[in-house]
Amino acid sequence: MKKKNLIVFGTRPEAIKMAPLVKAFDQQPEYETRVCITAQHREMLDQVLDFFEIKPQYDLDLMRPNQNLYTLTATIIESLKPVLEDFKPDFVFVHGDTTTTMAAALAAFYSGAKVCHVEAGLRTFNKRNPFPEEMNRSIAGRLTDFHFAPTITSKENLLKENIPVNDIIVTGNTVIDALLFSVNKLNNNHYTDSEIEQLRETVDFSKKLILITGHRRENHGEGFNSICKALETIAKNNPETQLIYPVHLNPNVQKPVYELLRDITNIKLIDPLSYPAFVWLMEKSYLIITDSGGVQEEAPGLGKPVLVMRNTTERPEAVEAGTVILVGTDTKKIVTETERLLNDNYHYEKMAKTHNPYGDGKASSRIVEFIKTK
Repeated sequence: MKKKNLIVFGTRPEAIKMAPLVKAFDQQPEYETRVCITAQHREMLDQVLDFFEIKPQYDLDLMRPNQNLYTLTATIIESLKPVLEDFKPDFVFVHGDTTTTMAAALAAFYSGAKVCHVEAGLRTFNKRNPFPEEMNRSIAGRLTDFHFAPTITSKENLLKENIPVNDIIVTGNTVIDALLFSVNKLNNNHYTDSEIEQLRETVDFSKKLILITGHRRENHGEGFNSICKALETIAKNNPETQLIYPVHLNPNVQKPVYELLRDITNIKLIDPLSYPAFVWLMEKSYLIITDSGGVQEEAPGLGKPVLVMRNTTERPEAVEAGTVILVGTDTKKIVTETERLLNDNYHYEKMAKTHNPYGDGKASSRIVEFIKTK
């Protein structure tokens, strides 16, 4: 009798990081694997599913205007009940630290399935930063049976929480699996993408390209004003660069970014990009300034230095390895560290060529082999 896996995710970053695992289990005839999406993010999620050619068996379609954490959490748990009762999975896989992760882990626990947490063990040990992610992953961790830690540091965090060592395996991060798959697909001469073709016309490749992303809740307000002032200074001080910023749709991001940056010649503000177009743009960039967790893992895999606009990170391995530098939302620090990377070749090369601590692209196969023993 086949063992049953249910792989649950709801946002674009989760979809990117779970896609290689879905592909890996699809190659295992002794497992029946189904995908359930909550669609916590709708349009951005669908783009990733199309790119990786994944068709979910269950689509809860829960995205609503002005959604809040109370209703989203309750709705995910209630909506998963009939899915779990219909499929009766042996293993439920969740990823990372979203509301989908926490709520799906709880629903899976209620159903009696074994909870498998991919990208387990990330911690800042500050329950309000990042909010609500730190508590989402901590709660999921208490409900989890098998923990797939991306790094030794993540494993050590779990051991401090008295998780049994035999229930933890260090796998590397599946985002590197996804990145290597994507770069290979994008470099295939037969692959075409209208967004990438548009970017070819938008980007001035005679200049050093600085890619910006920013969206995190804790930076809304004064944080984004400081970020925008830094970007304005960088652009004006360094006319040989082009800053390209796919602007998140959240009004708390759109308002300050467009008010403060729209008239600066060498800053291009563009719509959010699909995953393949973003990977393509990362590969073309000279350096990246971001507050994204996933980009901290992906960009070093492409040899791109990263400045992280956060005061804390649950990915300290990148800071310790030297592939990223924390700059927070401090205008002066963002400007200083950016200009150092632009002007100091030795410093740039040292960051660009440092070994990526997040893996070798084989995380999914390690997860599959571990589950085969259970």
